[in-house]
Amino acid sequence: MKAKVYITLKRGLLDAQGKTIKGALESLGFQNLHAVRMGKYIEIEMDRRSERSAKQDVERMCQKLLANPVVETYHIEFCRL
Repeated sequence: MKAKVYITLKRGLLDAQGKTIKGALESLGFQNLHAVRMGKYIEIEMDRRSERSAKQDVERMCQKLLANPVVETYHIEFCRL
């Protein structure tokens, strides 16, 4: 089983990297950009087990290490290998 974890800053927090990327894209001629948000993407391959157990494990991984719940939010997707 594979878990795909998408982590971004919470809405309303200044995303300095996203702002810098937006400025660079605009200087390259890409216009009409409202916002750019920078985040992290993590793939975790796990032994086959129940989806419920995998979800619980990845949820705990996010809460304990992968994401900072004070300033970040995360979304998890699962797929079978």
